Amino acid sequence: MLGASGHAKVVIDIIEKDNRFQIAGIVDPLLPKNSMFMGYPVIGHDDDLPRIVENFQIYGAIVAIGDNSLRQRIARKVSHSVPHLSFVTAIHPRATIGTQVTIGPGTVVMAGAVINSDAKVGSFCILNSMSLLEHDSCLGNFASLAPRASTGGNCDIGEMATVGMGAVVLQGLSIGTNTIVGASAMVNKDLPDNVTAYGLPARIIRHQQPHD
Repeated sequence: MLGASGHAKVVIDIIEKDNRFQIAGIVDPLLPKNSMFMGYPVIGHDDDLPRIVENFQIYGAIVAIGDNSLRQRIARKVSHSVPHLSFVTAIHPRATIGTQVTIGPGTVVMAGAVINSDAKVGSFCILNSMSLLEHDSCLGNFASLAPRASTGGNCDIGEMATVGMGAVVLQGLSIGTNTIVGASAMVNKDLPDNVTAYGLPARIIRHQQPHD
């Protein structure tokens, strides 16, 4: 597991409850090697990954980092340094997954999240507790739905986008790449790339660059 934060604690809980994988250890540059995190040893830092994968016979990895941009950077770094390493999904047993749903590698689906029929979830996404991705909607790579965020049907949430806590995106709308929807906002029209919007209804309040 890459990362040791509050988000990582939730991911650990999901993996333990899902019972498909055994956690070999934690990789985090800010923690001392051989220390402990949530009952698991810190087995190294990012630069140690090739050695760690070989020595511990690692099957797969998950990037347990809540920030979309940082999660993307770490995932790309890992793919470059250990190209044969697979990324796994973590899906809480109390999540609801509809028929013909697709979920990309590296994605985390938390307790109470709902992904309804024919929805498509990209790679390295986060669907937080009690979030909803409605039928026929798409969640782009490295995008995230915060707790209780929800979309209507046929929505398109762009790569690296964030839909904040309790925010609502009405049916059939698009949220652009790297766009942030603030907490409790109600989106009633399409939002372009690289903006932050919030309010009832949501209004664009600033423009930003990728990785801001």
